[in-house]
Amino acid sequence: MNAGEIAGLIAAGAFLMLVLVLAVPILKLRHTVDAATRAINDLTDRTGPLLGNVNETVENVNTALGQVQVSLDGVNLQLAKVDAITGHAQNISANVANLVAVVSAAAANPLVKVASFSYGLRKATVARRHAEEEREVRETLKRRRRSAR
Repeated sequence: MNAGEIAGLIAAGAFLMLVLVLAVPILKLRHTVDAATRAINDLTDRTGPLLGNVNETVENVNTALGQVQVSLDGVNLQLAKVDAITGHAQNISANVANLVAVVSAAAANPLVKVASFSYGLRKATVARRHAEEEREVRETLKRRRRSAR
């Protein structure tokens, strides 16, 4: 055996040691990769039904949103009818207010005249009675004076 062969044997032994030293982490890495693969497969198995449930939930939400839209359309239609009713009620109340103003103006003038006439009549009646009483008192005083003479 010459020096080249010994150096080749030493290099081969060193390479074998290197392969053995590197084989341990590679085997551990293989176990890690296998565990990661199992975890990914489990995640995939669980994600499929979960995504199916999410799709079903999204479909239910879309159906509910469609129903909400139909309900909102109905509410908007009813609000339009309420607006029309409110407009008609406003016109009616304005007409009633105008009618009340006309009736008040028409009835107030004659009522004021009747009230004034009745007040004047009462005053005249009271004044006449008072004048008659004064005349009677004067006549009575005149008679007393004449009879006292």
